[in-house]
Amino acid sequence: MVPNLALPDGWTFEDFCLGMYVLIDECWPHLAPALQRPGPAPHCTDQELVTMAVVGECCGWQRETELVSRWAARRDLFPHQLERSRFHRRRRQLAAAINALRLLLLAALDFALDRQCVIDSLPIPVLPFATSRRSRRHEWQIHGAAFGRVPTKGITIVGYKLLLLVTLDGLIRDFVLAPATVAEVTVGGELLEELHDLDVLGDKAFVSAPLHQRLTAECGVRLTPLPRRNQRSQVPATVRQTFAAARRGVETVISQLPEQFHIETNHARTFGSLCARLLTKLTAHTLCGVLNRRLGRSDVLQIKALAFPPST
Repeated sequence: MVPNLALPDGWTFEDFCLGMYVLIDECWPHLAPALQRPGPAPHCTDQELVTMAVVGECCGWQRETELVSRWAARRDLFPHQLERSRFHRRRRQLAAAINALRLLLLAALDFALDRQCVIDSLPIPVLPFATSRRSRRHEWQIHGAAFGRVPTKGITIVGYKLLLLVTLDGLIRDFVLAPATVAEVTVGGELLEELHDLDVLGDKAFVSAPLHQRLTAECGVRLTPLPRRNQRSQVPATVRQTFAAARRGVETVISQLPEQFHIETNHARTFGSLCARLLTKLTAHTLCGVLNRRLGRSDVLQIKALAFPPST
């Protein structure tokens, strides 16, 4: 059977915006009771604002000035526009609801309940290493930002690391943000000990016999990393090939988040703004997967063409 990867004929950016809005609007009644606010209802609804935010992340509109400017030119899609500072404040206020939306969508997908996952991480810089002023570093350090080495890129950052737990199909099941100095095996252990009955594949950073034994005994999480090359105990080549095949989904996600969603390029000035942006990006990624499933596309990670339709 040939997998269905094609978008509907004539798919446009307007279709993408409408599809995202429909998904958000369907879920919003489940979230609205926790979002009660005094005063009259805003002209720009929460659903419209969240749609503009997640579509903007899918399109790589990194700065809120750019995002607001882009939407100001598309009043045919969203007639009720906000100026930048108001948009920023409302997105921050809705950050928890945006993450709740992600969890709600995730629970509705059958393959999100897959008991096999892969764990990996991404660097999240918040300040340029070479030009970080001491006063700004202090503001971020209050919230745990730290100098940390990124071995895979050969760089040192000031910021955090984002640890992702991804299903084999490429859906982000869970995540945790930690200071850049904290070892991945430590952060991964804290993330996994909150879960139950999972088979998790990791890279060499997660080699730790005590952690594996504790996770298996206490919560039924079976963490299996590839051994380092210098370890006495190795796995057969066929097992390594199985690992490589299982990691394809997470490697696709790890590349999509920086390239399309620009998750490693942050313009946030405060920790609260950073969290709101990260939650919007991760929710946007999940929404794209759900939209692909609604469209009948078998590969939920084919997301770039959703926001950037091929020219016709």
